[in-house]
Amino acid sequence: MSAIYILITISFIVAIGFLVAFIWSIKNGQYDDDYSPSVRMLKDDTKPSQRSKQ
Repeated sequence: MSAIYILITISFIVAIGFLVAFIWSIKNGQYDDDYSPSVRMLKDDTKPSQRSKQ
């Protein structure tokens, strides 16, 4: 039974470590997207209309 308490404690420590790393990466701008806005105008999302030939 004491092994379960040790494993739960270790898992909480690892989870807190991942949470700290995630918050640190957000604060340092790891998820900022600088590339997409510059090429967004180059992407053409609309399809050209089909003209019927008469």
